[in-house]
Amino acid sequence: MTVNPAIVQAEPFSMRVNGLAAPQGSKVLTRWGGMKEASANVMPWREAIKAAVQTQYNGIMMTGPVEVSVEFIFQRPKGHYKTKNGVVSEQLKDWAPIHCESSRHGDIDKLCRSTLDGLAAKSGGQLIADDSQVVMLIARKRYANVQEPAGAMIAVKPL
Repeated sequence: MTVNPAIVQAEPFSMRVNGLAAPQGSKVLTRWGGMKEASANVMPWREAIKAAVQTQYNGIMMTGPVEVSVEFIFQRPKGHYKTKNGVVSEQLKDWAPIHCESSRHGDIDKLCRSTLDGLAAKSGGQLIADDSQVVMLIARKRYANVQEPAGAMIAVKPL
């Protein structure tokens, strides 16, 4: 008996992507007249997402509407931690911010753009056919806990 792939429903999927999340924003003109991403980190971030999907997902490509939840995780600057005798401790200084709102890490909407492109087949991804399928998006930026690598937790759920 054969199963019609259009009827098969994909399962919800969650994964961890390690790396530096990069915002996809402005494009710049190259000296040859072409356009490229302003941030050199966008392509490595998309490639990290694609690699994570390839190694962690073995289901079918999602072709219908999906909900995506992304938690971007950034390393804290060393200046946020207390020091004793020149050695950085794991304790935060009293003034260290709770939320990751630094412009250095990028706007959350632009971080989502690069991440969704990394998931979409039209941009080389393998999890969803197109990022226009995303009908619900939940996003958060935070600082990493001690010894936690930078990256993102991504969950995709068919609706």
